[in-house]
Amino acid sequence: MGKSTLKFIRLSSTKARLISREVQGMNAELALASLEFMPNKAAKIIAKVIASAVANGGFEPEEVIISSCRVDRGPVLKRFRPRARGRATPIRKPTSHIFVEVAKEQKKDN
Repeated sequence: MGKSTLKFIRLSSTKARLISREVQGMNAELALASLEFMPNKAAKIIAKVIASAVANGGFEPEEVIISSCRVDRGPVLKRFRPRARGRATPIRKPTSHIFVEVAKEQKKDN
């Protein structure tokens, strides 16, 4: 089993979860190929974490599946933007933590 973690990435966890749910349970090679053509920022980041998890386990991408791909919320950077009449509005810059586990694919006997 190979594991990989990426913490404090400047990306909304809600947006990253949409991509992580797509690849969960897929073959790692197929997941990396499909993430390459997705236009999202999260797709490129998750692809790097999957590639790292495969390398950490000492596997080849075609022989493993993504057993778990989890995205948790991280701390939020809070900033303020000046507005009219001396007021200010808050800006929230969310971060997230990405965890990926890959496992050897089980062969089915017929």
